[in-house]
Order: sequence, then structure tokens, then C-alpha cells
Amino acid sequence: MAKTVKNSKRRMDALTLERIVDAAIELLDSEGENRLTFRALAARLETGHGAIQWYVPNKNELLKTATKTAVSAVVTQASPGTAPHDAIRALALGLFNAMDAHPWVGRELIGSPWQPTMLWIFELIGRQVKALRVSSDKQFTATSALVTYIIGAGGRESANSRAPEASGNRQELLDAMATVWGHLDPNEYWFTRTMTEQLRRHDDREEFLAGINLILDGLETTHLPLHELELPT
Repeated sequence: MAKTVKNSKRRMDALTLERIVDAAIELLDSEGENRLTFRALAARLETGHGAIQWYVPNKNELLKTATKTAVSAVVTQASPGTAPHDAIRALALGLFNAMDAHPWVGRELIGSPWQPTMLWIFELIGRQVKALRVSSDKQFTATSALVTYIIGAGGRESANSRAPEASGNRQELLDAMATVWGHLDPNEYWFTRTMTEQLRRHDDREEFLAGINLILDGLETTHLPLHELELPT
């Protein structure tokens, strides 16, 4: 009995929260959220459930910690002097890359919108929105719109890229989709039919950043006096 206790303690001492989270991320990347269990993680780490729970009490907390680790690896605070537009684009692209590398990250952020990582993202983007001189009564809405677009669009693109139909050549898939769009009913889908060539040649990251630019262009008008706005004639 004493030997068993001693060996168990040695295994616990060899563990760290970082090792557990890294193993969880590897498991999530390869198997998905449904396969992340303490049993599977214990087998991967060659330890027992209790040793893992010494550091992380449950799967929910483990997912939150893994999400924070994956996002923090590619998203950093802007350096002093960085223009707000550039800082927001860098944050957005970092999150896009995190969700592209780890498809479960987008689902976790969307599914748990009040977790610490989302709060951190909101804070980083909100600081840049304030630096853009957006009026105080519009800062919450502007920050929320950016966060919603970044997480929603980035998570969707990540999911689309890993859908079963996307497992082959991307351009072949886009060509096939464009062909389908081109044969839609011209009365019911007259607009969609005009987008076939843009669908065929679009780049996911470029389109994602173009969406960010559209939002930022709109924010440019929120702090301008009315007489400086260019009104339609």
C-alpha cells in the first residue's frame, strides 16, 4: 500500500497545469470536444483522474483554461503607438488564426460568451474602440459588434474549412459551389447569382479582414460633426 501511495504521489508531482492543458488541447484538436474526458486525458498523461482534478476540478473549467491558452498564444496586446485600426486588425487576425488552428475554440467562445477569455477579448478591442474616439454612448455597441463579427465569422470559416465537403481541393469546392449558384432561379436568387465569380475567387482571410474594415469605416463616422459628413444627394 505504501508503495502505491508513493508512486501516485510521484505521478502527481510530475504533473503541472501546463502539461494538463497542453494535453487537453492536443486531444481537442485531434478528437474534438466530445472525446475530451478525464478518462481519456488521464490515459494520455499516464496518470489518474484524481491527479488531474487536483489542478482542474471539471471539464468545463478545463475547456475554459484550454481556450485561454490557445487564444493567448496568438493574440497579444498592441504595442504602444500602434494605430487603433491596425491593433484591431491584428487582434482580429490573431483570433481568426486561433480558431483556424483549433476549431473548438470558436465553438467554446460562442457557447460560453461570459467566460474570462471573452471578457479579455472585449477589453482589448474596447480599448482600441475608445482610442478611435468613438463617442462614449456608442462604445459598448461598437465593441460588441466587432467581437460578435470576429468570433462569429472566424468561427464559421473555421467550421466551414473542416466540413466533410471541404476535405478535398478548396478551389474545386468553390468552383462547384459557384456553378450551383450560377444555376439558381434568376427570379428568386437574382442577387446571389451576381456573386458567383466573387465566391469562386475569394480568400477567407481577406474577406474576414474586409468585413473588419467595413465596421471600422462605419466607426469613423461616429465621432465626426454632422456638417462634416458626406450626405447622399
